[in-house]
Amino acid sequence: MKSRKTIFKIVKWFGGIFTLVILVALFFPTWTTHIEEENSISTLEQVEINGTGHEIMIRGRDRGNPVLIFVHGGPGSSEITYADSYQKDLEDKFTVVNYDQRATGKSYHFFEDYSNLTSSLLVKDLLALTDYVSNRLNQEKVILVAHSYGTYIAMQAAAKAPGKFTAYVGIGQMSDLVRSEVESWNFVLREAKEAGDQKVVESLIDQKVPIYNGDQVTPRSYVMKYGGATRQMENPDTGLFSKMWSSEYNLLDVIRYRRGISTSQEALIPGVFESPLPSVINKLEIPFYFIMGDYDYQTSSKAAKEYFDTIEAKDKTFLRFEQSAHYPHMEEKRKFQEWINSTFAQ
Repeated sequence: MKSRKTIFKIVKWFGGIFTLVILVALFFPTWTTHIEEENSISTLEQVEINGTGHEIMIRGRDRGNPVLIFVHGGPGSSEITYADSYQKDLEDKFTVVNYDQRATGKSYHFFEDYSNLTSSLLVKDLLALTDYVSNRLNQEKVILVAHSYGTYIAMQAAAKAPGKFTAYVGIGQMSDLVRSEVESWNFVLREAKEAGDQKVVESLIDQKVPIYNGDQVTPRSYVMKYGGATRQMENPDTGLFSKMWSSEYNLLDVIRYRRGISTSQEALIPGVFESPLPSVINKLEIPFYFIMGDYDYQTSSKAAKEYFDTIEAKDKTFLRFEQSAHYPHMEEKRKFQEWINSTFAQ
């Protein structure tokens, strides 16, 4: 009898400890590392933009430096938790802004109605956020940098309001989605055949028609498996719980992130198929740059170059990163940082 009571007490004690650990993990305070400079800024905060709370991280050693606004991909894939892996050295010469888009990560609100979530709304959010950042940092214009799906949003913003931006930089640039996915399908099929992976080959053959018809994307697990997402590193968007170990996210934010991914992709991906960028934007009034990894088969480098060639602009540059795939700013970050500095630093 005593042994049963002892076991019950131990179980109860461990249960209490476990509950406490979960509560601490859920609500543990979040922050961004402080920058020790007289005119620096290092803040992580929730700001109301265009009618909803947006999580914004602003970092830089001198507020007077040029401003870079990074627009993350996905849809729904916040980059706040790993932004320091590619932007830390940029903070010496730039003020760098990252934000979680509406319904993404720390900007996902459990009881908010997202039935109106569209790319057009995210474009409006980005333009409103740009105004907020410009006013706060006393900058007339900012440099707009976007990655993956973020290029779909940011390029439309640059076309709608060129006066707000110094330049547009698209990393892992989206183009004709169907054309891009066909390139991805062919890449994965070729690699799977060479690897003798018959299950993947059969799966791809079964999915050929919907992919060629623009009804679905090539499975990202296959693209990642054969190096079409990353070459030099692990994919930063697959380590879900690694986000919780960053100072910017806690367990509750990870839950928000998972909910936001589902909500955002369900709402936004169909629109990218229905209105691919080449049908929406064929001219930019500001300098623009596409930065593409040669091995990128999440957003095909070849398809991006074909799109690039059709865009009318006075100043445009296509930059190839020969050792990387979908994350050239991370896989070849030194090259990326040197290019940003030489192109935009004061």
